[in-house]
Amino acid sequence: MRTMARWFVLHGIVRIVTKKWAEKGDPQAALISDPEIRRDPFPTYERIRADGPTLRTKIGIITASHPVAAGLLRSDDFRTTSIATSVPPHLQWIERATRPDALHPLMPPSLLSVEPPSHTRYRTTVSSVFTARAVAAMRADVQAVADRLLDELEHDAEAGRPVDIVGRYCAQLPVAIISDILGISADERDRVLEFGEHVAPSLDVGLGYRQFREVQKGLAGFDAWLADHIAELRRAPRDDLMSQLIAATSDGVHLDDEELRATAGLVLAAGFETTVNLLSNGIRLFVDHPDQLAVLQADPSHWGTAVDEVLRLESPVQLTGRVARRDTEVGGLPILAGEFVATLLAAANRDPEVFADPTRFDVTRANANKHLSFSGGRHFCLGAALARLEGEVGLRSLFERFPELTTEGPGTRRPTRVLRGWAELPVRLRPRVSSPAALG
Repeated sequence: MRTMARWFVLHGIVRIVTKKWAEKGDPQAALISDPEIRRDPFPTYERIRADGPTLRTKIGIITASHPVAAGLLRSDDFRTTSIATSVPPHLQWIERATRPDALHPLMPPSLLSVEPPSHTRYRTTVSSVFTARAVAAMRADVQAVADRLLDELEHDAEAGRPVDIVGRYCAQLPVAIISDILGISADERDRVLEFGEHVAPSLDVGLGYRQFREVQKGLAGFDAWLADHIAELRRAPRDDLMSQLIAATSDGVHLDDEELRATAGLVLAAGFETTVNLLSNGIRLFVDHPDQLAVLQADPSHWGTAVDEVLRLESPVQLTGRVARRDTEVGGLPILAGEFVATLLAAANRDPEVFADPTRFDVTRANANKHLSFSGGRHFCLGAALARLEGEVGLRSLFERFPELTTEGPGTRRPTRVLRGWAELPVRLRPRVSSPAALG
């Protein structure tokens, strides 16, 4: 009964009202309730953009404007949201009464859902471990993992067998790296993959009851396992960043067990699932735009920009939200304290006010790094440097090994709304053809 009550206040009400509002033409409701629109949300994003820098809908305020979104993400007039933001005020007591012990990526103490001063202390401690130098030192490991995975795919290429590049490569690369960061042994990486299946839909609202139960069960199981794993690292620290984080302090204060579990869970959620989407989105873009792959083959120095262009055009994270702390104004629209504002990151990344010819895939785009795919302000993604590194090494290595890679069929998009990527992307790998000189 508790599970049913929690589903109803978090998702059931949303499912009922958004379906009704979508039928009446509300674009934000349609983004939530219509699976066809979720598969291709960009026409709806443009419809929202056409209505001005901000639009008031039945659900809240929404913006597709890059300047508005960038300013809002940095504004002290707004705070982050939680999974309970969508709950009507008179039903919030049910949400509190049915809240499980297991951590959720959109509930405190997750970095996504806390604000200063807790956020400052928390982020300072985490940042002291996840430094730019630490990430740069991972390049050799990322390359080694990519090379190993590509060696395994050579057999399929030689046999002419199509493969699901998402399951065989896009997921395997980040799961290996994140597992190394968290001190998770190779024989337990399946837990990370399983967690990814649950965390992606946990960021959405309007889930069906069966899916909600599966997500809750998965998060609870992983949280319990993570508690045991952290306890083991306390007893026997290893040469990994998680062991360093356990020992780290800010003003002499360690992160407690709940904060450590939340951090580990967020690293998995943000560092794994989004990177799978970055890689799979990038592969599809390059297959569909061989002229841009040719640019990189002629001049590999553009690979860093190419990754930012993938992030811009096919953002792995489509949106985020903020709640007004006080009465304010956004894009000329008055906002009352407590009102929710959704920033469509993926739409902002295609704003013609900032990006010329915004729907064109251009790996030499001078301002590709102005995208908002990593959010902004004090909640700018801690894993941005690692995501860029994995994206560059992963995509470059794949297309250097298999430059004539082609897709086999349309593939299957993930059904999620917040995270956008491919669930399956069948491809055919063709081995490199040696040059006549090499043969001679």
